Parts: sequence; structure tokens; C-alpha cells
Amino acid sequence: MTDPRDSLYADPLSEHGPFTFDDSVARVFGDMINRSVPGYATIVSMTGLLAGKYAVAGSALYDLGCSLGASTLAMRQHIQQPDCRIISVDNSSAMLERCQSIIDTDIHETPVTLTCADVQDVVIANASVVVLNFTLQFIPRELRDRVIKGICDGLLPGGMMVLSEKVTFEDPHLDALNIELHHQFKRDNGYSEMEVARKRNALEQVLLPETLNQHKQRIAAAGFNSCDVWFQCFNFASLIALK
Repeated sequence: MTDPRDSLYADPLSEHGPFTFDDSVARVFGDMINRSVPGYATIVSMTGLLAGKYAVAGSALYDLGCSLGASTLAMRQHIQQPDCRIISVDNSSAMLERCQSIIDTDIHETPVTLTCADVQDVVIANASVVVLNFTLQFIPRELRDRVIKGICDGLLPGGMMVLSEKVTFEDPHLDALNIELHHQFKRDNGYSEMEVARKRNALEQVLLPETLNQHKQRIAAAGFNSCDVWFQCFNFASLIALK
């Protein structure tokens, strides 16, 4: 089934405040993220493969900021170990309602629990895999250290975290270049100049990116044994961290 097309910022007369994951966004989110985030489909599919590799029998796998459940479904497809369960968390009831309807049509058997909560309030326990695909960037910066530390503490030895984020660059020239390349990516995917500008203004109020070095330093300080980037396109990157 084709996702409804995102035209939320196409009406020049409409007014928008800060970006929120409300019902209007949930309705078009599948189209929005695929046309806005370069490499999103690759990140999601590889998240599933990685989860299949690192899942441990009897453990929990977490999808933090699950939105419509793309990463949840990818993990569910690849889990072969017995007695695993997936805990998928989002603070948008509109997202979770649509996520549940999508999961209901999935044929794979690993149990999935949907939880409506802020990620920073979730206690991670007995986890072999934790995924945050474009989630941490929406959490207040002063809470991010605690979130990553809680994930590390709740992972089993040898456990894996996938962290995908929009990033900034320390070099202002590289930062400007990658922002422009990303905007061109969106224009090439059918967004008008007005849509690109208006969505950027809405997101800048709630999406606060950091550099890759900041992420790596936080991950190391939390207690992970190793961490590196496995995917990057423009100013979007995904890291793997191992406990």
C-alpha cells in the first residue's frame, strides 16, 4: 500500500508552529521520512539484520522512538532466537495507533509490546539490542547523557545499540555544504523550496543535532566498549555501539 503523500507544508496560507508528531504527521510519516532522510530504508533494513545477529535468547529488544514501527518490523523479521520480545516506545499516541495497525498485519511471531512514554523515562533491562533511529535528536540535550547511560546499563554483555541521528559538522563550511546537499535531496524528491524552508523552520525548534564526536564521547562515557559509524549520507549518520 502506498503511503499518503506528505503535503503538510505545501499550503502557503497555512501556519505551523514547532514540529510535532501529531495525527497529521503520523498519517503521512512513511512518505515524509523516506523523502526527507537519505538512506532511511537502508538504515532500517540493516537494523533488522544487526538485530538478528545480536539478539540473545530470552532477551528484550527495544525500539525507542518507534514511530510507525519500521525498525520494529525489521527486527521482528530477522530474530531467530527463542523467547525474545520487542518493546517499542513512542510518546505520540497517534504514531502508536497507526503502528499497532501495521503490526497487526505482520506475519512474524516475536511478541511486540507498544508503550506510550517518553524515551527518557523508560528503564532498559535484560536487553540484547536497543535501537534509536532518529530519536535522541528530539530529546533535550541535558537528558541525553542519562538516556545513553541507562541504555548501556540495561544491555547484556555483548549487547548492541544502534543510534541514528541527523548530525552537524565542526567545520562550518562542511556543515553548510551538507545542509545544502540534504536540501537538494529533498527538492529532488518533490518538495518545493517553500516546503523545505517551512519544514526546516518547524524542525529547528525541536530537533537539536550534535556532531559525531559529541555522540562518540557520550557513548564512551556511558560505558560502551566500542563505537563507530557504519552508515552516513550527508548530515545523517548511524552508529553501532557494543557493550
